[in-house]
Amino acid sequence: MKESAILPTAIKKKTKTSKELRKQYFAAYLFLLPWLIGFLGLILGPMISSMYLSFTRFDLLNPPEWIGFQNYAEMFQDERWIASTKVTLTFVFIAVPTQLIAALLVAVLLNKKMRGVGFYRTTYYLPSLLGGSVAIAILWKNLFEIDGFVNQILTFFNIQGQGWISHPDYALGTIIILATWQFGASMVIFLAGLKQIPQEMYEAAAVDGAKKTQSFFRVTLPLLSPVIFFNLVIELIKSIQVFTSAFIISEGTGGPINSTLFYTLYLYQKGFTHFEMGYASAMAWVLVFVLGVMTLVIFFSSKYWVHYEDGGR
Repeated sequence: MKESAILPTAIKKKTKTSKELRKQYFAAYLFLLPWLIGFLGLILGPMISSMYLSFTRFDLLNPPEWIGFQNYAEMFQDERWIASTKVTLTFVFIAVPTQLIAALLVAVLLNKKMRGVGFYRTTYYLPSLLGGSVAIAILWKNLFEIDGFVNQILTFFNIQGQGWISHPDYALGTIIILATWQFGASMVIFLAGLKQIPQEMYEAAAVDGAKKTQSFFRVTLPLLSPVIFFNLVIELIKSIQVFTSAFIISEGTGGPINSTLFYTLYLYQKGFTHFEMGYASAMAWVLVFVLGVMTLVIFFSSKYWVHYEDGGR
């Protein structure tokens, strides 16, 4: 008799629990709905559309014409596309390591106890906070013009200046310097990683007779390797998509002599200057593929140089 009385009560509780779960799921999806709409309408939808357009000839005025892999085939015969790829890869392989090294060295210096350390951290982070803004690009252009501030300083020391941004041998270098100067975000992340390294590790190394340089390479870098890995991936993704600084400094041309013709700048020219939207879409998907491959290479190589606290890699 007692068991029969308990059974309906248990069924009611179970039913009530199921209804509550459905309400919770409904509330969760309701809160997620704005993100889902944004994801489908602003990310997934345009990605599928651009994938289709990459196999067509489309000038924004006439309906897309299916041409298969012709855009991809033309790409490898396009001298400007090859030049833009070389410029972008050169920038990535120079700017990313330079920026990370600068960020790490400054983070090590700012990790020490000193007067006004908060002011120094803010000062070094400020350029990164401004990011790839148009104002910073314009400022940088004015600094390196023939009558800019850099040449004025060189003239003060009786050194003949030149038009840095108008010379094909130096124009890309000015953008690399700009990217290196904006190392603040990586520096802050490095600084947070340095704070997590136990002081006992350095004390043990000192007892073993290790000097500061040896402690840096044998203690700091191995324990900081997960943070280096994170910054490397983030800066790689960011650097391969550089656009604003190249557009402003070269005035949208990618000159002189294609020396600042970054991949994204050439993509912009093809899509919104020449209205070859199909070709531009194909370029975008090649960029996604190359970026994915480079990221996978870094992830697979991380097992050889990234060390975690639990001893894993």
